[in-house]
Amino acid sequence: MRCSLLLVPALSASTWAAPAFPKVAAALAPNVQAISDYFNILATKVQQARVAGSAPVCDLSKLSLPAEAEALGQPSPGLYLKHVAIGRGTQNYTCDLSNSTAVPVANGAVATLYNASCVTSAFPDVSAMLTRASLHFDVADNAALQRLAPADLPVSGLHYFTDGTTPFFGLDTPQWQLGEGTFGKNASTGAPLTAAKGKKGEAAVPWLRLAAKGTNTGGLQEVYRLETVGGSAPATCKGMPATFEIQYSTQYWFYASS
Repeated sequence: MRCSLLLVPALSASTWAAPAFPKVAAALAPNVQAISDYFNILATKVQQARVAGSAPVCDLSKLSLPAEAEALGQPSPGLYLKHVAIGRGTQNYTCDLSNSTAVPVANGAVATLYNASCVTSAFPDVSAMLTRASLHFDVADNAALQRLAPADLPVSGLHYFTDGTTPFFGLDTPQWQLGEGTFGKNASTGAPLTAAKGKKGEAAVPWLRLAAKGTNTGGLQEVYRLETVGGSAPATCKGMPATFEIQYSTQYWFYASS
């Protein structure tokens, strides 16, 4: 079993004895709906585990890429899925204020990464709902607490850009040393039409496949950005400042060599 990370508290064995979460009416604001959907599906999984009489197993080797990621291609031969993180942060942009019809220019991203390996390996659908729900919890508060609401996921790393086109991922923390390094875009595909929108209705940024740039530690070779929520800039710079940020959340799947 490659995954050495503990199952998140919301899905731990002690949770199976907890009462089911109540269902919430469907006609809700998008942020409330996303949170409601997460707790509703979590309650379903808790009930299923009660019936089964056992806690789920944390095993990343059984995970496959979503069907919607087919255009990105499969991971390179010889790689294994080492870690899954939910990234919560901002996509950053710049604007030419002299031209209101100019298109915003991407200027990297900044995100905190939260350990979602076990919840994703056990319940991919719960993890997808959690990725959506997490967008509606304040980043600053989460960073201070070192946990991602609403599932209490611990920090497993950080993400930022070293220049305009080079994303960096660091997965070395006091708790886990999983590697770090820089990557470059290998493939891209638009987010599914069903992808959740951002806090202000922003479209989901594309799904990506990244390949290692140079020598990375921990054997990290490829990263997939999946299940994106929000993050896209408006079509033009009209009414926008010279620099701005758009909140986003996503899943990052890290593949490594043995």
